[in-house]
Order: sequence, then structure tokens, then C-alpha cells
Amino acid sequence: MNYLLSLVGIGSLEWMNSSFLIKVVIASMVVWRFVGYNAIIYLAGLQSIPKTLYEAAIIDGANKIQIFFRITIPMLRPIILFTVIMTTIGSMQIFTEPQILLGNSGGVGGAGMTMTLYMYNEGFLNQQFGYASAVSWAMFIIIAVFSLINWKLVQKA
Repeated sequence: MNYLLSLVGIGSLEWMNSSFLIKVVIASMVVWRFVGYNAIIYLAGLQSIPKTLYEAAIIDGANKIQIFFRITIPMLRPIILFTVIMTTIGSMQIFTEPQILLGNSGGVGGAGMTMTLYMYNEGFLNQQFGYASAVSWAMFIIIAVFSLINWKLVQKA
């Protein structure tokens, strides 16, 4: 990335020495991981929508925007719910990216510390297994609450 920045005339950045840039790097890796997974699921969902619905809408005089918002999105609602919940769960369980990039410290000032990495550090490095177990239960509750919120929002739309 520093090479690409140098082509534009911007100097190199110290990615692992800035708390903001550490978060940008980890977020970029996580987005890269989920984009392909979600794209395949959405593609399968789009292919499952019957073509006759689109044909009937065109015959009835619907334009492309109306078709998108009144046929495609409602038919993809279960797929949207699934991908949002799975991405939420996956993003709250990020462990590998910060652990490999930054080690167990979480980088400068713990900027890359995630809940899962924190739980690992407490349980396996500090030998605080009870506390690590409490952190994992807290993660479970947070993920369950976010999943319920996502489910309610998708059901309401």
C-alpha cells in the first residue's frame, strides 16, 4: 500500500504505529474476508427469484427502480437477514487478523484489541479462566442482542 501511495506522491505511512491506521488495516482485512462470502450468498439469492415476477412487473409498467424496491429487495429479505446476522457475528469474533498482525498486545495502546483477543489473553496468557469465561458470556449476550435487533429491523421493513 505504501508503494501505491508513493506513486501518488504521498509518503509512506507507519500502519502499525498508529492506533487509527491499525483499525483501518484490520477493518480492511475483515471487509475483504466477508465481501466474497456475502457476494456468493446474494448471487444465489438473486438467482432464486423467479423471472416471471420481473416479466409481470414489466408488463404492468413498472420501471427498474420500482422492480428493485418492490420485487428484488422483498424477495431477498431472508438473505439480507442471514448475511447481516452472520457478518455481525463474524465481525464480533475477530481474532486471527489482530493476533497475527499485532501479537497478543493488540498493537499501540491496544488499538487492535478485540473482544475475542482480549478473552484469549485473559484465559490463556493470564490464566484467568473464570474471567475469560465471563467475557465469552458477555460476548454471547452482545451478539444475541445485535442479532435480535437486526432480525427486528429486517422484519419491520
